[in-house]
Amino acid sequence: MADELDSIGGLDVPDTYRGVTVHADEVEMFAGLESRDKDPRKSLHLDEVAVPELGPGEALVAVMASAINYNTVWTSIFEPVSTFKFLERYGRTSPLAKRHDLPYHVVGSDLAGVVLRTGPGVHNWKPGDEVVAHCLNVELESPDGHNDTMLDSEQRIWGFETNFGGLAEVALVKANQLMPKPDHLTWEEAASPGLVNCTAYRQLVSTNGANMKQGDIVLIWGASGGLGSYATQFALNGGAIPICVVSSPEKAEICRAMGAELIIDRNAEGYKFWKDEDNQDPREWQRLGAKIRELTGGEDPDIVFEHPGRETFGASVYVARRGGTIVTCASTSGFMHQYDNRYLWMNLKRIISSHFANYRESWEANRLVAKGMIHPTVSKTYALQDTGQAALDVHRNAHQGKVGVLCLAPEEGLGVRDHEMRARHIDKINRFRGV
Repeated sequence: MADELDSIGGLDVPDTYRGVTVHADEVEMFAGLESRDKDPRKSLHLDEVAVPELGPGEALVAVMASAINYNTVWTSIFEPVSTFKFLERYGRTSPLAKRHDLPYHVVGSDLAGVVLRTGPGVHNWKPGDEVVAHCLNVELESPDGHNDTMLDSEQRIWGFETNFGGLAEVALVKANQLMPKPDHLTWEEAASPGLVNCTAYRQLVSTNGANMKQGDIVLIWGASGGLGSYATQFALNGGAIPICVVSSPEKAEICRAMGAELIIDRNAEGYKFWKDEDNQDPREWQRLGAKIRELTGGEDPDIVFEHPGRETFGASVYVARRGGTIVTCASTSGFMHQYDNRYLWMNLKRIISSHFANYRESWEANRLVAKGMIHPTVSKTYALQDTGQAALDVHRNAHQGKVGVLCLAPEEGLGVRDHEMRARHIDKINRFRGV
């Protein structure tokens, strides 16, 4: 196998490759439509594009598999802004960054693959190495990032705020995005945790986030989804008590399979936190709080793991315990949050913002996957040419866990190096499959 990987690393880099793109001349194609009616299948293209110049501290990776994240959905429907604004802004920072400012954007913020080439100054990785990539692209020329790289003034999300992302046959990354591929996983399984696993780790476990401890009660919205499924695993793995909010009996069963016992099916309970477009219903917050206390024996959540945003944020602030923490990233249901500040200020609660993860946090999150303590949540895998349909599934919440995409890998199931370890964890690895 080492000879095979060396041969991949020794291949000539092609002049072009296939990548999933959006086009700058189509940013107005969904003008006037509601978000829910915008179809990624119309905006995501599979194009033959030029391989970018390899710069210092960078690597070209042959991408075996990738995955869909909500940032690819946002990119595909040009919300909240066109990502071409990000590329243009990045392109102004240096002559080398100008490579990213193109009339097309190769998207995708996950990958598992093999290093093809490394640029000057790269010492820890070589052609032939099997890797996964986290999605933090950072310049580190500012002092702001040297305590926490997520605070760097030139911090960006690769494949969303930069070009040459992972939904492609070749990707351009910084060498400090690379991490070892877990040996017991297939390409598509190894590609899927990246963004969501690292995000959930910082948001819930890290001292930069909620700093979860043993015994904490953690309310997790969308607990069987791409982000929530990792939050649920981290809570269970860390001795906390997750309360998993889901939207169907099938999703509830997935949470039980992960080991969670306290489940709220929000559709079965019929929660309607908004009376209309402008007004929330505090009685529904109270009803949710009562349900939580019923499940916990009278306790409120120490931590609320927030990512839906507008739809749920008022309820999240209300139900957190006195002195509790609401930790938020993303806003898949809307960015303009509203809540009653009396329940925050008078009860000494905290709102903590969290955005992806730094390299150390990402490395630790990936290490837990490699040790078989946290598991991938792939439910379905698409071919590269069907990425638009995969993104539509995520856009419409018609998926469970993570949706994988095969890039250079010709079929599912390839890339496993440690079959013995895989056999020990196979049921957990496959628990989202076919749901």
